[in-house]
Amino acid sequence: MATIFSKIAAGEIPSYRVAADEKHYAFLDINPVTPGHVLVIPRKEVDYIFDLDEQDYTELMLFARRVAKAMKKAIPCKRIAVAVMGMEVPHTHVHLAPINSEGDLQFSKKTPLPAEQMQSIADSIAAEFE
Repeated sequence: MATIFSKIAAGEIPSYRVAADEKHYAFLDINPVTPGHVLVIPRKEVDYIFDLDEQDYTELMLFARRVAKAMKKAIPCKRIAVAVMGMEVPHTHVHLAPINSEGDLQFSKKTPLPAEQMQSIADSIAAEFE
């Protein structure tokens, strides 16, 4: 059975897409820790990031790096934080979040944003993606 992330990448569930290619999909987290919090996934369903083969792992991280660079251009912040936990959805995903301090990255404090703001952020990041 397909994971919710596979359904999002396939377009079966709406998302705020910021970048995509044949093997990866990046979209805004609907419960962001900071505005602009992005999830980067491989289209291939693998539960645990360290179970990806070396090539898939490397390609995922290179794609995430491109997304992070676009985020940094689109969103005023000091850094783009990266975290991999993978506890909520059994599909590898990399969290990228704009931060100005380490205290900004608190996964216990998520703040949903209005749809218009989410779409504006997604469009800004997508415009910077190379």
